[in-house]
Amino acid sequence: MSTSKSVLDWNILNIRDNIRSGDISAVEVCQARLDHIANHDHIYNAMTAVFQDEALEQAVAIDQLPSSQKSDRLLLGVPITIKDVICSRGQKTTAASRILKNFRPPYDATVVAHLKQAGAIIIGKTNCDEFAMGSSTEHSAYGTTKNPWDTERSPGGSSGGAAAAVAAQFAPVSIGTDTGGSIRQPAAFCGVVGLKPTYGRVSRYGLLAFASSFDQIGPLTNSVEDAALILQVLAGVDPADATSVAQPVPDYRATLKNDIRGTRIGVPRTMFDHADTSIDRDIIRAYDAALDIFTSAGAELVDITLPHATHAVPTYYLIAPAEASSNLARYDGVRYGLRASPNETANTENNLTAMYDRTRHRGFGSEVKRRIMLGTYALSAGYYDAYYGKAQQVRSLIRLDYDNVFAGDKNTAVDVVAMPTTPTAAFKLGEYAEDPLTMYLGDIFTVSANLTGLPAISIPAGLTNSQLPIGLQLTGRAFNEDFLLNLAHIYEQATPWHDSRPMLKT
Repeated sequence: MSTSKSVLDWNILNIRDNIRSGDISAVEVCQARLDHIANHDHIYNAMTAVFQDEALEQAVAIDQLPSSQKSDRLLLGVPITIKDVICSRGQKTTAASRILKNFRPPYDATVVAHLKQAGAIIIGKTNCDEFAMGSSTEHSAYGTTKNPWDTERSPGGSSGGAAAAVAAQFAPVSIGTDTGGSIRQPAAFCGVVGLKPTYGRVSRYGLLAFASSFDQIGPLTNSVEDAALILQVLAGVDPADATSVAQPVPDYRATLKNDIRGTRIGVPRTMFDHADTSIDRDIIRAYDAALDIFTSAGAELVDITLPHATHAVPTYYLIAPAEASSNLARYDGVRYGLRASPNETANTENNLTAMYDRTRHRGFGSEVKRRIMLGTYALSAGYYDAYYGKAQQVRSLIRLDYDNVFAGDKNTAVDVVAMPTTPTAAFKLGEYAEDPLTMYLGDIFTVSANLTGLPAISIPAGLTNSQLPIGLQLTGRAFNEDFLLNLAHIYEQATPWHDSRPMLKT
């Protein structure tokens, strides 16, 4: 049997094939990850819950399966963590919020059901910004997650715990959610792969909604191949989710070695000149180097313009909070979650409205309250047309920009748009505590994929002079994840960055 240290380095196929062959048991693989979490998570705080007993029970059940049943399970024995906004039956699902403390859903989200059917073992829930609202994983009722590359820095957000868990080798795969970059930005900050599928490609049933027209579930992994394997399991139409789309699901792994000669890559350099936030020199250096890798592989670079892309951040921060204002109205203390005591505040009128007020005041954190108020204001009488309505019009223009660059004639159309994932590497924890607007502006490269519903992937693309990870983002046509994954895989195989690991503290 291989040592625990080597098991921690294994990818999905290593784990699955060794368990199938009997060279190692699912229990041994699972225990190695659980022990690793126990030894390190007190430093990084990537997990909100670890399901040790349940995970080992699942592993025992897998080891007892007959060989015939092991052969058809794509993720046999693979330990996976789930962001704490995705329901799993009977297990704490809190959205990192006091208002859902100890909430245990009575059902599995569709993605969790798919993972279990494929033989995966859910070993725990990962920390996140409360209700996925944030870019730093500092807004959590469970405390701040720290970046495994530098514990004084943010892992990104809102899927910061998921990215940190993969970077720290707590699991080879974490399932996150992406509303404005919440998979891709933490993937870039933590040096892992993060994929946001096309809106509708993966069911959202069982996801605690932030902004329903933006939210999408996707994987964070150490390699593009692993991301392809996970998407294979997650993708597909779901009758429980009316927004899921009945598109054929290709064999994503089978398309990873396609030739990219003749691929046209759109380069929106004018966007960098007009961004409202400065872009680090290390980021531009890594971006240019990545483009050189693609041209060496036979791709062609095409200068493009996305005229309305610089308006993406204000557009997003009007529409998404408006949807959050509506979605979070359900957390009122009546049916589930926290309920404030009627007599908790002296001299307060004891009626239903007062209970709502006290429950939501106690249950929601400051960032969630900020966004609810922003959204409620944008939807209020007298401001709806001026703010929310205008933002929806700009959203349409942003989508038209991408339609134009993807659907032009053969001399102008491109197959993919490449840009940095983030304008900076991981920032220090607390750096933007008094300046949330600056943090919002850091979403400049990621929010357009959510506004348009297009698929996008962040892949490791180097290190800064301070040895912090840098991400490269590729955005493609709707339901063209196979093309994106192939292009990302070609880049990954030509570079060493996906093999870089942080030195963990003990």
